[in-house]
Amino acid sequence: MNVIGLIAEYNPFHNGHMYQLNKIKEMYPDSIIIVCLNGYFTERGDISIMSKEDKVKVCLNHGIDIVIECPFVYGTQSADIYAYNNVKLLNEFGIDTLVFGSETDDINLFKKIALIQESDEYNKNVKYYLDNGLNYPTAMSKALCLSEDISSPNDLLAISYVKAINKINKNIEPVSIKRTNDYHDVSLDSDIVSASNIRERLNNKEDITRYLPEDSFSYIKKIDYDHLYNLLKFKILTEKDLSIYVDVDEGIDNRIIKVINESKSFDELVMNIKSKRYTYNKISRMLLHILIGLTKKDNMNMKLDYLKILGFSEDGQKYLSLISDKFTLPLSNKDSKVFEYEKKAAYIFGEAIHEDISFDLTNKPIKRD
Repeated sequence: MNVIGLIAEYNPFHNGHMYQLNKIKEMYPDSIIIVCLNGYFTERGDISIMSKEDKVKVCLNHGIDIVIECPFVYGTQSADIYAYNNVKLLNEFGIDTLVFGSETDDINLFKKIALIQESDEYNKNVKYYLDNGLNYPTAMSKALCLSEDISSPNDLLAISYVKAINKINKNIEPVSIKRTNDYHDVSLDSDIVSASNIRERLNNKEDITRYLPEDSFSYIKKIDYDHLYNLLKFKILTEKDLSIYVDVDEGIDNRIIKVINESKSFDELVMNIKSKRYTYNKISRMLLHILIGLTKKDNMNMKLDYLKILGFSEDGQKYLSLISDKFTLPLSNKDSKVFEYEKKAAYIFGEAIHEDISFDLTNKPIKRD
């Protein structure tokens, strides 16, 4: 029996995700599938259009056996931090294979780049390019000096996953499934399109029902972006020192304060802050961390100190009974700083959808028979 790990955001869960799951079941017919799930917010700093709780229900409806939580503090950081902590969590559950989607679909290339990125020379070159005003993706690309185009978010994440496996457990096999669409395909007309495409169509009030299963569509939330932006604006205008928050680099805090009053929305604020050095994703994460209040001090001292099982199938429950005594982390820790920020994220998500998110570390996992 194979134990397959997936790292997912499902924002929203769509036909491409169903394709991936069906492919996994075809490749590994006798397997347990475990997903480490990003909840209310995403790695690029966006708010999810599905709640964490509803994502779990959809996962279990579509053949996933165990759903575990990727906490907010790790799920909204740069690719390497995001990948490392997801792989670390999945390793607790005994996965032997990590499956992910990518455009390039070349495991050997990902392994080659992962080794390059772990060298001192590479890190020195990246720092040089960053010091000369380039953003991180561009600095990384220049430091690699490769002929291949490795620029899509999924390829970059794939490299981070391989690096995480090298550090945590080299016995985990990384497996790539080629994506049938491009991450940036906001206009592609097919039954399988990216989550970005679906969200763009949703913003344009287009019909998206052909692109995702019915249960997933029924769980999509209406996000009050204006309310969310007003909360952020209040926080920025009343905070004495923005530089205490994660991703707020020296000097950028002054720019945020300078442009906040002339910006009418979150996207407008991002564009007013954006520069050659700061990507959209970097700024989005920065503003999200200000809103939630994730400080550099807490982030530096934070450690992954509990596991959270969000849901399981009958087969998943049987597997959990076999491995639960092997966990090195507890299944709950109410004193955890990680959990404290998870509660804050749940509160802000509730504000964005105007619903009360009933959230507790001791909430029982969702079970599907």
